Amino acid sequence: MKQKDFAWLREIKDNSEKLFFILGPCAIENEKHSLKVAECLKKLSEKLKFNFIFKSSFDKANRMSVKSYRGVGINKGLRILEKVRNTIGVPVITDVHDVSQVASVSDVVDVIQTPALLCRQTDLIAAAGNTGKPVNVKKGQFMTAEGMQHIADKALSTGNKNIWLCERGASFGYNNLVVDYRNFSIMKSFGRPIVFDVTHSVQRPGGQGCASSGDRGLVPSLAASAVAQGIAGVFMEVHEDPEKAPCDGPNSVRLAHLENLVRYLIDLDTWAKERELPEVW
Repeated sequence: MKQKDFAWLREIKDNSEKLFFILGPCAIENEKHSLKVAECLKKLSEKLKFNFIFKSSFDKANRMSVKSYRGVGINKGLRILEKVRNTIGVPVITDVHDVSQVASVSDVVDVIQTPALLCRQTDLIAAAGNTGKPVNVKKGQFMTAEGMQHIADKALSTGNKNIWLCERGASFGYNNLVVDYRNFSIMKSFGRPIVFDVTHSVQRPGGQGCASSGDRGLVPSLAASAVAQGIAGVFMEVHEDPEKAPCDGPNSVRLAHLENLVRYLIDLDTWAKERELPEVW
């Protein structure tokens, strides 16, 4: 049974509240590492007074190569996430890749995430929605923003109103992603909280042949452009030594550089939400 209640998660109904963050390593490496990173992130959140959810995956099922690092598996991974939640005292989020995983994951995490490549899997979206937990539905690299209305409707049909939509870039030729900033306005019009997965948006899928590459140097400018539009949350994968991260290192934010970036985005969010974008027709 969960020991803590993170009431602020239930207050995320639209994009008007202060910016929250989803932060953590791409994949769970081991218990010690997860606890260390989560503790560091919690201290930063207390210093800068922002809400965050700890993210890490027990299984990165959508990998380029069979040799790619996937994680520690669901049983060990959920034990680690539960310990992070109860020991560090922060909410946690992780991905589900199959309907069979949803129930056990829901018993541990505070937010369920559905992977971008699986956003059209009706049974998976419905199963996640049926848990009643907030669900972060990642937009497929192949999806239009308009198409995400139908994906949201699938999740909302379960009666769960805590459905978030997450932008993470669109395929642009081979090994490249681009962010269409029209998507934020379009998806906001659906009345859903919008999250921007900025670190996966600077990824270059398959850019290293058997693994993805990326450019973390583009993260600040892309994140700022999204936050200026008044969104609900920003998702960034972080690592203390990205060059040694077992997956998604090239696009992960270096932990030592996170404070200045988060501080800037918080200030920008405050400024943006104190004003309304003028309409031009």
